[in-house]
Amino acid sequence: MNHRNVAILLSSLILFAQVSATAAAQTVKHDAGSVEREAAGSTPADPGPLATNLSPKLDSRDIQKAMRKVADWQLSVAESKFNRQWTFATLYDGLLAASATTGDPRYRDAVAHASSDKFHWELEQTRFPHADDEALGKSYLALYQLAPEPVKIADVRATMDRLVARPDDPNKNVWWWCDALYMAPPVLVDLARITGDHRYLDYMDHEWALTTAELYDPQQHLFTRDATYLKKTEANGQKLFWARGNGWVLGALVRVLSAMPKDYPSRPKYEQQFRDIADRVAGLQQPDGLWRTGLLDQEAYKEPEVSGTAFYTYAMAWGINTGRLPRAKFLPVVTKAWAGMLTHIYADGRLGSIQPIGAAPDSVGVSSSYVYGVGGFLLAGSELDHLVRKPSSQK
Repeated sequence: MNHRNVAILLSSLILFAQVSATAAAQTVKHDAGSVEREAAGSTPADPGPLATNLSPKLDSRDIQKAMRKVADWQLSVAESKFNRQWTFATLYDGLLAASATTGDPRYRDAVAHASSDKFHWELEQTRFPHADDEALGKSYLALYQLAPEPVKIADVRATMDRLVARPDDPNKNVWWWCDALYMAPPVLVDLARITGDHRYLDYMDHEWALTTAELYDPQQHLFTRDATYLKKTEANGQKLFWARGNGWVLGALVRVLSAMPKDYPSRPKYEQQFRDIADRVAGLQQPDGLWRTGLLDQEAYKEPEVSGTAFYTYAMAWGINTGRLPRAKFLPVVTKAWAGMLTHIYADGRLGSIQPIGAAPDSVGVSSSYVYGVGGFLLAGSELDHLVRKPSSQK
């Protein structure tokens, strides 16, 4: 074989290897996405009968009964699938809140087991600086505050150090989609509070402002999911705003404001944004107490949706509890929302009508249950329980 033929053969082999590697990487990526979706939830054809023993009354015993029913079912079907994805990170937030509210250590211990034994207190690092891979830090930091041990926050701190040292990309914000505001900013603010290092807080503030400038509509008081949706409209001609996307933002504002110093210079902007979004969303609630996946054309989406509703209920109940939202206006909203969500709980504890993993308004199956929606429901229940337990003088 002459030199020319050898060179051609080698070039062909290299090209074949490159194509094969690309195909393999795409397959792995596809498989990872499929595994994440499969582990996070399901939409069975026959979910069984709906629960008939739950009361919508805002009474601590009734609230906790519903929380336990849903949390127990979720643990029974999902604990063996615990992973480091954002989907489960949101469930862990809810389980920790449920444990604190009900006094049941099983929910906290399940999260601690998944964190310490299975993941060695490490974050997912395959897509740095993707915020979804940092969402698990919220539960690590929460568990650290219950029982401080340096190992619990070592990897979170190292990852956040790497994040704040990263220069901005002028072509793409690090938090280029609104969901990211729930995933990463609360981790940074909590870490700043725990360590006393304001670099984390200042970085969060800077990046939140960039995301707000790109995605927040100051007239509608709503966030667009990401820049690809800025010019998209609903069938009725209104701008497209996704219910769960804005639920992520309201939930993020709760967690950021809960940990941000009272005298932080930018705090008033977060306070105002929280009130504006909450007020706008409250006015879009539907007669059954829930919201549809598309906020400004809810007629186009007939099915009610629980995950967006859960985060709205969580945030509004917190707003009432902290005096940020007027009780007279918002208590009927959260009462109606809680009652509506209870009608989507099945006899075995499955919480249905949760939109699958997505990025825009879409239809929802009545049996569809995903762990992040359960996390939001448990957070909502915990805030409602706090609301009804507050002394009358504080209500």
